[in-house]
This record gives sequence, structure tokens and C-alpha cells, in this order.
Amino acid sequence: MSLNADEIRECIRQNVNDPELGINVVDLGLLYDVEIRAEKDVRIEMTLTTMGCPLYDVIEAEIVRVLRAKYGDDVDVEVEFVFDPPWTPDMMSEDARMELGFV
Repeated sequence: MSLNADEIRECIRQNVNDPELGINVVDLGLLYDVEIRAEKDVRIEMTLTTMGCPLYDVIEAEIVRVLRAKYGDDVDVEVEFVFDPPWTPDMMSEDARMELGFV
């Protein structure tokens, strides 16, 4: 199965939740970019709600796990955490904002 950025984003949306908030990282607005670099090489650029989030490694491990489960153990997954632009609640989907009481 070849890598596809939209399918990867959807796979993460369906399977990777923020451990503290219980909402998927895509709807939270944490996933910035999915870059397919080669046939079995993907780079995920994302952020966290705060720079000091102690659960970044849990989120990273879960992304790697779900993508390898879907695309095979030989897929190379790099997750890079960036803080520019900084995350704000405005980046969340409307559903996520409603669930967290922002609307």
C-alpha cells in the first residue's frame, strides 16, 4: 500500500488521541503537515498544546504504531514537534471546540 498524505492524516485522526484530553490530535489542530518523502518514508510535523507537555513521547509512539500497523513495519515515520506557529484553541475543529466547551 502506497503512502498518501490524506489517508495518513485520516488514520491519525481516527486512532491517535491526546492522552489528557481524549480528543484526536488532528481535530485538536496539533497536526500541521504530512510529508511523503519516499515510498516508505513519511514525516509528520505537529505541535503540542504546551511546550512542556510531558506526553509528547506517548503521542509520537502512537502515531508510529498506527502508521506501521496500516502501512507495514518497514515504513519510516519521523514525528517532528514544532512550536511555530504556536498552538491556540482557534486551531481546533468546531467539534473539538464544542466538546471542550469553547463554543
